[in-house]
Amino acid sequence: MIIERNITPFVVFTDDTLGHALNKIGDNRKGVVFAVTQGGVLEGVLTDGDFRRWLLASRELRLDLPVREAMNREYVSAPAARRASDIADLFSERIEYVPLLDRQRRLVAIASRSAQGLAIDGREIGPGHPAFLIAEIGNNHNGSLETALALVDAAAAAGADCVKFQMRDMEEVYGRLDADRQDLGAQYTLDLLARFQLSDDDLFRAFDHARARGLVALCTPWDRASLAALERYGLGGYKVASADLTNHDLLAEIAATRKPMIVSTGMSSEAEIVDAVQLLRLEGASHALLHCNSTYPAPAKDVNLAYMARLAEIGRGAPVGYSGHERGIAIALAAVARGAAIVEKHFTFDRNQEGNDHRVSLLPDEFARFVDGARDVEAALGSQKPRRVTQGEMMNRETLGKSLVAARALSSGTVVGEADVAVRSPGNGLPPYQRDRLVGVVLRRDLAAGAPFFPADLERPEVVARDYSFRRPFGLPVRFHDVDRLAERTNCDLVEFHLSYKDMELDPGDFLTRERYPLGVVVHAPELFAGDHVLDLASRDADYRRQSITELERVVRLTEALAPRFDTTGRPLVIVNVGGFTQDRFLPAGERERLYDLVGEALARFSGSGVELIPQTMPPFPWHFGGQRFHNLFMDGGEIAGFCAEHGMRVCLDVSHSKLACAHARTSFSAFLAEVGPHAAHLHLVDAQGVDGEGLQIGEGEIDFAHLAETLDQTCPQASFVPEVWQGHKNEGEGFWIALERLEAYF
Repeated sequence: MIIERNITPFVVFTDDTLGHALNKIGDNRKGVVFAVTQGGVLEGVLTDGDFRRWLLASRELRLDLPVREAMNREYVSAPAARRASDIADLFSERIEYVPLLDRQRRLVAIASRSAQGLAIDGREIGPGHPAFLIAEIGNNHNGSLETALALVDAAAAAGADCVKFQMRDMEEVYGRLDADRQDLGAQYTLDLLARFQLSDDDLFRAFDHARARGLVALCTPWDRASLAALERYGLGGYKVASADLTNHDLLAEIAATRKPMIVSTGMSSEAEIVDAVQLLRLEGASHALLHCNSTYPAPAKDVNLAYMARLAEIGRGAPVGYSGHERGIAIALAAVARGAAIVEKHFTFDRNQEGNDHRVSLLPDEFARFVDGARDVEAALGSQKPRRVTQGEMMNRETLGKSLVAARALSSGTVVGEADVAVRSPGNGLPPYQRDRLVGVVLRRDLAAGAPFFPADLERPEVVARDYSFRRPFGLPVRFHDVDRLAERTNCDLVEFHLSYKDMELDPGDFLTRERYPLGVVVHAPELFAGDHVLDLASRDADYRRQSITELERVVRLTEALAPRFDTTGRPLVIVNVGGFTQDRFLPAGERERLYDLVGEALARFSGSGVELIPQTMPPFPWHFGGQRFHNLFMDGGEIAGFCAEHGMRVCLDVSHSKLACAHARTSFSAFLAEVGPHAAHLHLVDAQGVDGEGLQIGEGEIDFAHLAETLDQTCPQASFVPEVWQGHKNEGEGFWIALERLEAYF
């Protein structure tokens, strides 16, 4: 169970608009907000499900209505003073969150069901979340507030999640020791602490600065007086030093604050760890355990990362992490690979400064490499689910793999023999291992020599093309060479030409057999042009951006020449993947703003053309040349809606791309659709899985198409669509017919 006391991300007022509430649901990534009066009294709860039920019942999408119209007034709550074990008993399959109220029924905290995990200042820690990476500043500021603030800035720049300090009341911790009579180790430590402590006020200024930089500020209280001072400040959680694992009185005092605790276990035996964990559980403390070897520096042979698994058994569901005092980053990265939910490393500007901690600390550039490495390790870990071919592999398999093809021209009715089958690249048909199944099959179609065999040649196709009935205009993705063959098989209202850069060199008249088609036309601009030029209207390289604009001008001219041969009302739509991708990382919001400005400036050049350019909503991880990059633009619902409003533009809403973007950002797809739907001129309908599984067949991913249809009917009832199924054109459009068959049930 997690008890979150930073309730701001989860609170709306009952008279706030539904639109504001949906935005907050998207921002907090929990799918829920709590509606309170102006005095903070809880009145109701609004979840994604509550909003859907209200939408279905009202049949009218009015996001300007107050939250009270849709909120659920039948909720389960608990007094904030109730024991943690009693609160945990309230959870069920239906109840994920329990609001905690004071005696005046004001919302003061939120309990969430979590078998493993805790949250500090809104940051969730545990399975399913990235490792929480702590830059342990401790006393490495050497008593200087200026240095402390600079270390905070450096930690934020390096990508840390948290900075941690230490606080001691020297008299309470050490009493009136005569330092001159202590052994050398104690003398050295007492001398350092006496000279290198920050005042309470300076330490609080450092906390404020950390929070302003978006970091969680933590501190280790070494005594009750320090804990009381930190409570007066209002920290969101506490770190317990290894030295105090056996100090049960202090453990109980910290647990009594009802705030999360991260507890190091160095210098303790297993029996002592078990005793401490039992105390924490009896106190109902939300806690994590850190494996640690308290030697400075710790020899690699003594670290024993394997003990993390045993610590997890002892903790019985508490998150487990690692506090490292060894040199370098290799062992800390290994801890991440072993599943550490938290990793703490000391942090300094200069390892040669006075003090033990400096010598085992990471420098800012080293900590940045550690953060990058940790995130790469997490991404690479994956799961033990059955292996599937990734999106990038599918694309490369298509290009580099091999297929079974007709060794000669074959007629329908032919019984396929061994001599009729050859193996050739590319891999866009049956894989070679299917040869034995193919031999002896009676063909149901004609094949030219070299044409690939498809799975449908082995068995009856699931569906065949027919006329369909939809509430909105629908079309097919086509190329110049197959538009006649595909469009004549159904009653589509339009075609969407997916252009390659090679198509830009062709004369459409060599392929189009009619002077005029009774169909609308949409053009999807190429993303890749000759010379490996990927269209990027947001490039900060002026020459590169100028070339992208020139390539887009060619697409516009081709579309203007193509339009008279089709029955299009108004200007034909041209779908553009506008760029803004990066090679190694996502860009922060501040950097994205300038890229949107560049895109707006580039698209404004075409305002007087004979086409309407519509940017496509994008996935987080686009695939260029069969490899993954990072996208930054047209993924966030608020940013997309703001761009459209500012520039008077519409978009192509690719629901697969946007579902992936919401999954990656952990935001509400429902809220995204409510924001972006009103700006959609055209739709790509296709399923999605995870954060990079795009282009899946309808019903084979995670999209709720019933809800999708209801929302799009409300927000953009006139927007046209095509089934954007990856490789749907293969085997005479088989994937498109399957998709349309399934979509008809919803749209």
